[in-house]
Amino acid sequence: MSAAAASSSISVASNPIKSLTISSRSPLPTAISSVAFPSRNHRDTPNRRLILVTCTAGDGSKPTILVAEKLGEAGVKLLEDFANVDCSYNMTPEELNTKISLCDALIVRSGTKVGREVFESSRGRLKVVGRAGVGIDNVDLSAATEFGCLVVNAPTANTIAAAEHGIALLAGMARNVAQADASVKAGEWKRNKYVGVSLVGKTLAVMGFGKVGTEVARRAKGLGMRVIAHDPYAPADRAHAIGVDLVSFDEALATADFISLHMPLTPATNKILNDETFAKMKKGVRIVNVARGGVIDEDALVRALESEIVAQAALDVFTKEPPAKDSKLVQHERVTVTPHLGASTMEAQEGVAIEIAEAVVGALNGELAATAVNAPMVSAEVLTELKPYVILAEKLGRLAVQLVAGGSGVKNVKITYASARATDDLDTRLLRAMITKGIIEPISDVYVNLVNADFTAKQRGLRLSEERVLLDGSPESPLETINVQLSNVESKFASALSDTGEVKVEGRVKDGVPHLTKVGSFEVDVTLEGSIILCRQVDQPGMIGTVGSILGESNVNVNFMSVGRIAPRKQAIMAIGVDDQPSKETLKKIGEIPAVEEFVFLKL
Repeated sequence: MSAAAASSSISVASNPIKSLTISSRSPLPTAISSVAFPSRNHRDTPNRRLILVTCTAGDGSKPTILVAEKLGEAGVKLLEDFANVDCSYNMTPEELNTKISLCDALIVRSGTKVGREVFESSRGRLKVVGRAGVGIDNVDLSAATEFGCLVVNAPTANTIAAAEHGIALLAGMARNVAQADASVKAGEWKRNKYVGVSLVGKTLAVMGFGKVGTEVARRAKGLGMRVIAHDPYAPADRAHAIGVDLVSFDEALATADFISLHMPLTPATNKILNDETFAKMKKGVRIVNVARGGVIDEDALVRALESEIVAQAALDVFTKEPPAKDSKLVQHERVTVTPHLGASTMEAQEGVAIEIAEAVVGALNGELAATAVNAPMVSAEVLTELKPYVILAEKLGRLAVQLVAGGSGVKNVKITYASARATDDLDTRLLRAMITKGIIEPISDVYVNLVNADFTAKQRGLRLSEERVLLDGSPESPLETINVQLSNVESKFASALSDTGEVKVEGRVKDGVPHLTKVGSFEVDVTLEGSIILCRQVDQPGMIGTVGSILGESNVNVNFMSVGRIAPRKQAIMAIGVDDQPSKETLKKIGEIPAVEEFVFLKL
């Protein structure tokens, strides 16, 4: 057995269980529902005030999607089939902040900054930000996560377009195409001035070996170049499969004849090419950038060009876009520039529009987005496989916390996954998030979703630990059981306590349906649909009929019933699944049955 601990912090307050506006039957975290957000002065207030906002979901009204930058027609049409769409381009930050409080989703490209003020101004309504493209450095991810807003991007549709533009700049720079074109159009014919260099046999260093970097490497190999790459996160086997050697950052700089940049803009990569790094390069190096302008110190690049450390540069992106008209870098004779055209092909524009529209619509429908960038990154295949376990995880969390007596604060949660799969083949982040959602929501006014689950747990002091039990057998199914255990609490249903005193529930998925299979030390088997009544009773004939008759007389439909017992004629646990919430009078009648020692009603 191996254990992996999750994050922790302050304790979860024990509040009365209350009815929430979200549906507990929702199989996945719903995107339009209720959400808690801090008051506007939260940075100055230690004890933040949480305000509950309820958005219209399920009442037939459409959500509103704000498209802040030009989007392909196919994508806009897809959005309009689902929501009210407001296409407002070239807004000032003030205009965006004013408009955002009326919107459920926002779609941007690279030109719109989505900072903390946008999320604060949305007053909890904004549920999804869609970035039509790959880079998300213009979106404040930490603020989005704090406010429970999902951020999705479109990472695949423009990959080939960006790679092709990188190769076009590489070849055009090497052969002085832009400069020669301008010269001829000016009436000149200076063949000797524009002698270029060959690509064959030259070394290209691809800095950032993600999707675009990989495609650039493939095409450069086809041009006869030797390709090396630097990326601290790239798997060596993927690089070797296309004939690329992964090297250190300094080795890439010192070895390359050409450098092509394909890294995201992060604090670690900001101005990563600067005076110091240019000094490490081979004299006469040529640089291509179709990634992010901020990864190059532009003033340092001008100095490197003037000292001839850098022979030429081809740039599609700049620190500030558009750059100043009198920019020394843009006006430099040995620099080729384009106005951020990496994704600008007709095919890529439509592809990105469709990809981001589908991601935003799916998120607003409560579906898990495989392109989410501030939530557990899970592939579409894994999402499909885990879907029933996601439902099971949330409902086990809801059950466990409702078994806690009112005076107890939930602080420690232990989750045990039993599976025949190896640790590397089972990603539990999504399941942990949904158990957190199930535990926190019934005892608070906070809306928890996949995005902010870990953040909310940390803020409320919920300490989670995870263990995995490796089983023998076929790993065809991802999980055999999920066990949720709350320690150092009192229980309103004593039978839910394990031999060591923890509230414990366990479940599994059978034929795609979540089942409760264990409460405390008692084995049961009931589907996790509707709600559940748990009764501890003396094991004797007629109990199922007696309880069933009381529920039937009150027009409460029973969808499942199971009895787990220690031994014949001793104590037993009856688990009854009901479609409707019984009245207090009905529950009182069940409690008055002489053989019933204790019971509890649990709302799922």
